[in-house]
Formats: sequence, structure tokens, C-alpha cells
Amino acid sequence: MERIKQLIAWVTASRPVRVFQHYLLNRGPILASGLSYQALFAVFAAIWVAFSVAGLVITGNEELTQAIFALIDSYAPGLIDSGDGEGAIDPDDLTEAGIFGWTGVVAAGGLLFTTLGWLASARDAVRVMFELPPEHLNIVLLRLKDAGLGLLFAVAVIVSAGLLVFSTHAVEWTFELVGIDPDSWLASAIASGVGLLLMFVVDTVTLAALYRFLAGLRIPVRQLAPGALLGAAGIGVLKVLGSALLGGATRNPLLASFAVIIGLLIWFNFLCQVILMAGTWIAVGMRDRGLVADERIEEERRQERERAAAHEAAVREEARRRLARIRRTRRWGWLFRR
Repeated sequence: MERIKQLIAWVTASRPVRVFQHYLLNRGPILASGLSYQALFAVFAAIWVAFSVAGLVITGNEELTQAIFALIDSYAPGLIDSGDGEGAIDPDDLTEAGIFGWTGVVAAGGLLFTTLGWLASARDAVRVMFELPPEHLNIVLLRLKDAGLGLLFAVAVIVSAGLLVFSTHAVEWTFELVGIDPDSWLASAIASGVGLLLMFVVDTVTLAALYRFLAGLRIPVRQLAPGALLGAAGIGVLKVLGSALLGGATRNPLLASFAVIIGLLIWFNFLCQVILMAGTWIAVGMRDRGLVADERIEEERRQERERAAAHEAAVREEARRRLARIRRTRRWGWLFRR
């Protein structure tokens, strides 16, 4: 029995269990559900805006365009129609000339706020995991900050697609150089491994930017790197198992008419859970080491504690004085009665 108690105590004190408890206590599942609901609308706005602007660059480059579609499909399975008619967005609608140009950019301006809204919600949700209030900054500056980070992410997606195309050609050229058939299983496995490694690096950098810059937190690299790597690994697992997860979840015939939307909601919920859980891992690690993620908030809390302590001391002193007056009054009253 004693060993069982020790085992339970050890498991309870382990970091994964404490991270999960911290995640639940700070309403992580509810926040992730809200983020996934917003993401469903934000992703359409983000793709519209991205193709309206980036279309001026990628139009005519079919290989790069297909690489971007494949990259989007890895982050949101079922969003882009792959030719089976089950996707939510027809690629031809994105690549047609009418979308590109300044008209498309202006038309997408209103949709841009949807994406910025998700970024703002993600920032607040991550800060909740660190037990911090919303960032105190001018709303205009916050929106500009979100827009800049969103633009950088869009550029990162295009660059990642370009690197994916380049790495594919580089691997094929290397195989031809050493005499390996590019269509062999070995070549396919290595090419897939290179692609997964590239996506892992992109996901790690993206998560690090989300925790460090979007949320406005001061996180040491020693704490940031493991959390971002853990989150990227979780996202990688979701990408590998995404089709199986969504296929099983949307097999209900009653949901067949809108299975894509249900599948996207489920996928985004998993994705947001991973993002917030990785952030919680960082938050718990920093708390264990006594590190502060926002010095200004910590200073405000310290001053508030000092004011509360001073107020409590003043109340105690006032109570002591009143008690002394009551005792003196009773003493003199007794003498007067005699």
C-alpha cells in the first residue's frame, strides 16, 4: 500500500500530470474550442487574402501553386478539393485571374479582420495559460502587430512551399546522381522524410513566434525551445494521422452533407489543443524555475500585494486601537459606577 501511495504521489508530481492539471484549471479545453470555431472562419479569410496578394507572384508557376495547396491541406485536411469533390474550396476558384490584383485585395480587406480576430484570441488564450491578463497595448498597435505576424506567416507558407519544391528536386537529382530510381520506395521514403522534417522546422518556428511575439511573453530560449518542439511534434502527429482521425469522426451518415465542415472543426480543435498544451508546458516549466513571463504584470502584482499587506496592517492597527479604547472605557466606567 505504501508503494502504491508513493507511486501515486510520484505520478501526480510529474510534469506531464501537472501540465494537464494546469491546462484544465485554466479552462484550456474551452479556450481551444473557441479558437477552433474562430479558426474555421479565419482560415477561409486567410486563404482568400493570401491568394489575392500572393497570386500576383505565384500565377503561372503550377508546381509552386500545387505545393502551396499541399501545404494548406497538411494544416487543414479536407479544406482544398483534391479532385474528389469533397473539399470545401475549389482550387480553380483561387487560381482564376479574377481574384488576383488590387480588386481582390480590397474585397478581402473586410475578411482580414476575421483572421486578426483569431490571432487576438490566440494571444489571449496563451496568456491565460501563463495566468496573465490580456496584453495592455493600444488596440491599433495590437492590430498592426497581428497583421504583421499574419503577413509573416503567409510569407513563411510560400517560402516553405518553395523550399519543399526545391528539396524535392534536390532529392531527385541526388538519387539520379547515385543511380537510385526516384520512383522506388526508398526514394519516396526519403523524400517524405525530408518534407516532414521541413514542416517540423516551420511548425517549431511558428509556435515559437506565437508564444514569444504574438503573446508578448518573455520566455527564455531554454524554456521556449522544448515547448515549441513538443508542440511541433504534436502537430506532426496530427498531420500524419489527420486523414484517419477525420475519416472516423465524419463517418456518421447523418453528417454526410456537411462532413467537411465538421471535419475541419474537429481538426482545428485538435490543433488548438496541441498549441495551448505546448504553451502550458512552457508555463509550468517557467513557474517551476521561478521565471516571469511578463515583468510589468509581475511588478503590478507585487505592488498590489504590498498595498494589500499595508492595508491589512492598517486594519489590524486600527482594530488594536479600538480594542484598547474599549478596554479603557470599560475600566473608567467601572470606577465611575463605584
